[in-house]
Amino acid sequence: MHAAFHVFLLVSLIILNQPVWGQSQATKTGSSLINDGQWTSFGYLGHSNLFAWRDVCNVFLLRDGDKALLFDLGDGSVLEHMGEIGVTQVEWVLFTQHQREHNQGYPNLKKWGAKIGAPEAERTLFENPASFRKMQPKLNDPYTVHSASYARPPIQKIPIDRGFAKTDEFVWHGQAIRCVETKGSSPGGMSYFIKTSQGWLGFTGDVIADGARMNTYFDSEWDYSFGAGIYALHNATSTMASFDPVALFPSHGPIILNPAIQLAEFQRKLEKLEQMVLRGYRISRFAGADQDRVSKPTVVPHIWQVSPHLYKFKMPEFWPNFHMLLADNGHALVVDCGLFDEVFLDKALEGMRRHLGFKAIDAVIITHMHGDHMLEAPHLHEKWGAPIWVLENMVDKCEHPEWFEYCAPLQSYNKGLSGVHIDRAIKQAGETIEWEGYKLTIEWMPGQTEFALGVHGMIDGKKVIFTGDNIDGNPTDPTQNGHEAMVARNSGILEEGYIYGAELMTRVKPDLILAGHSWAIANPQPLIERYRTWAYEMRDVFQVLSTDRDYRYWFDPFWVRAQPYRTSLKKGTSAEVKIHLRNFRQGRQQHHIQIHTPQGFTSRPAVLDGTLEAGARTEFTLSINADANAPLGTSIIAFDVTLDGKRYGEWFDCMVDVR
Repeated sequence: MHAAFHVFLLVSLIILNQPVWGQSQATKTGSSLINDGQWTSFGYLGHSNLFAWRDVCNVFLLRDGDKALLFDLGDGSVLEHMGEIGVTQVEWVLFTQHQREHNQGYPNLKKWGAKIGAPEAERTLFENPASFRKMQPKLNDPYTVHSASYARPPIQKIPIDRGFAKTDEFVWHGQAIRCVETKGSSPGGMSYFIKTSQGWLGFTGDVIADGARMNTYFDSEWDYSFGAGIYALHNATSTMASFDPVALFPSHGPIILNPAIQLAEFQRKLEKLEQMVLRGYRISRFAGADQDRVSKPTVVPHIWQVSPHLYKFKMPEFWPNFHMLLADNGHALVVDCGLFDEVFLDKALEGMRRHLGFKAIDAVIITHMHGDHMLEAPHLHEKWGAPIWVLENMVDKCEHPEWFEYCAPLQSYNKGLSGVHIDRAIKQAGETIEWEGYKLTIEWMPGQTEFALGVHGMIDGKKVIFTGDNIDGNPTDPTQNGHEAMVARNSGILEEGYIYGAELMTRVKPDLILAGHSWAIANPQPLIERYRTWAYEMRDVFQVLSTDRDYRYWFDPFWVRAQPYRTSLKKGTSAEVKIHLRNFRQGRQQHHIQIHTPQGFTSRPAVLDGTLEAGARTEFTLSINADANAPLGTSIIAFDVTLDGKRYGEWFDCMVDVR
């Protein structure tokens, strides 16, 4: 290796702007900053030809003479400064993971003739990125949480010259580079280790950030609250620790100079996160024993009576969505209707008509936006004349689920439904209806998702609340806290989710909870109190792991979002897309959003600049045009976001389909 100029780094306790790198007590002296707008070198770590550049992510460079190898690329601005360190040729770029902020500068790389190395496990995410955006999503689409994508692939294809196996070795100019799979922040993420005179140095992508923190939560949310991404991160850090590295070079934030301490602390945090995120009841184990200890069988098969006027479905290993309030005159209200076929439903209702006095359904009330709670509602509307009611903020999610990228949309259930027409929108402030002698209050009741309602009132001498999928569990078991899936892609921010829902249930003080998937929970007060305690503690756990001062920027994949998320175009035409932006901060927020379109598309405007007051939301209208050269099929449009000088990069996207 040739000699290199180097700038020694200052050890820093904390970055003083939005990120909160390095605030953990155990890690205060364990990090070192990368400077903006200049090269940073690392001779003091035993490698005089190792440099860093920071733009939308950290880019690390190995130099040999006038030739270089890069770990990640960022926005490509690093290429404009190669002459400052005597580099005339970039021979290789090794990507740690597929997310766009690591590679969004790829178009600038083409003229350099560099080759690309990346994890083989993520080859298709690089080479065929648009295939992971579906106009008709399904529940089990790859890299999705119930059809909502957790992959953030580039907006253009990036051909891979060499795909690295789970454990591999790559030699560049005599420098051996150990390639090791460390998935967790990405489904096939990889770290690269080099040996110096002082020990191993690891280029670790987004597995860990300084302060023993996660770079983002939503990139590691791989399933419906079963912890796969959390387990992968924990295993990845174990692999990294086995190298006993002297320093870690993450893709975001400062260099980590005390890896052993931070990796151990990070694992402890992940173990706590796993305990909190996994469901607060015994799903897939003994849930059937807790699902219902209240109802009794009727003469109608599969119809069970919860109280004189309340009915539900029940059979072994049966988890549908259906509750009925049946008035004395035979008229009924149904709460949720899904996860069974219409023949089964009609047979049950005909049995209730013959034996239980049922005559008509006056309304179907859907508790939240998920398709499995409304699949058979259109059938009740068409055959039984039942109007469909939802909360006002749920209407567009039911009628046009393709406009959004939330979990479990209606069209993903293979029923041939693209939307459900809503007959009545209920105001979010709370509305009391008088129906057949009952007073029922319908109001916003978020929890598992923001877009949800609760129904409560006195029925058969008890305060009853219908909660959808917000709470399940056994109130007599002190180990259960009742929360359902903690999923960011449900629009699951705690303050407008489980915390709000817990406070509502605490205020209502129900005697009986009728929850989604056939749950019937009597005497639920102990469970509600544990649920409320969990919700606040969950927020604390998120904040401890967050790289942002407000965990919501780190947790929520929708603080910038496009509506409609899916847009169809013909060549030579344009369509309007609204960009929604929100400010979680307590002060004014300044934003700069660049609209990055692939070849064949343009956006007007191409840049959004402005300020947003504390706690506010706003929207902008874009005109997306597909020109005569626009490719057929699906393409990705990305939004490169900067807030108050902190650049997040192409975190967010939408899709256009040209036919």
